[in-house]
Amino acid sequence: MYVRPKKKLGQHFLTSLDVARRIADTVDACPDLPILEVGPGTGVLTQFLLAKERPFKAIEIDRESVAFLQEKWPEFAASDLLSADFLRMDLASVFDGKPFVLTGNYPYDISSQIFFRMLDFRELIPCCTGMIQKEMAERLAAKPRTKAYGILSVLLGLWYDVELLFTVPPSVFNPPPKVQSAVVRLTRNARQTLECDERLLKDVVKTAFQQRRKMLRGSLKPLFARLAPNASAEEFLKRPDLTRRPEELSVGDFIALSADIAAFLGGQSL
Repeated sequence: MYVRPKKKLGQHFLTSLDVARRIADTVDACPDLPILEVGPGTGVLTQFLLAKERPFKAIEIDRESVAFLQEKWPEFAASDLLSADFLRMDLASVFDGKPFVLTGNYPYDISSQIFFRMLDFRELIPCCTGMIQKEMAERLAAKPRTKAYGILSVLLGLWYDVELLFTVPPSVFNPPPKVQSAVVRLTRNARQTLECDERLLKDVVKTAFQQRRKMLRGSLKPLFARLAPNASAEEFLKRPDLTRRPEELSVGDFIALSADIAAFLGGQSL
């Protein structure tokens, strides 16, 4: 049986056993946890994850790939090969509410959505590894005052330490993508709570980076217009620190700024 890579699903099947083995070994940072693979495709990575001899499940949206995997590995129980959409699944149900490692050769066109989904279930995912477009990997691991630093850099940096482990050339895929790829590992940091409202923080970060070339006093005006349309924010926006641009703020700076905005708004319901 042959599985055709489907452009609509963003499929680029990994063909290198050496690269697959290296990706599989990245989950050893959390050696005692079950493993969940997203998008196993033809199983090149799957075979090395199965060899880890710990609870393992895979989620695949492509029915042709599911049939191929079931034929190639008859011992792969139907309950462990989930024919489903990762972005719509209740991840708390996968291992009965137990924490797990997330990994995979992620479809590039939905990789950012995968990481936002991971953030929603961060208490269940202390470790995430996998292969994504190199440009995206650089965004995840970016530090303040760099061009790649943005929304995901900050929101992931709240809860995870991000490492760019190694790069992968297009030649090890079928079909070869037009971009370089990279393997990353995200490990849960020590932060358990925020000193601000998390919904407001997300709003502040997203609003600021929507106009990243502007000073914060300009890019944050729409935020105040939404949250307090009848209040004047002019005094707050005169703060000297708001002459900075969003890429100059660290994760801690965004937390502090969000707390200050909440205090300015008088703790109203957001």
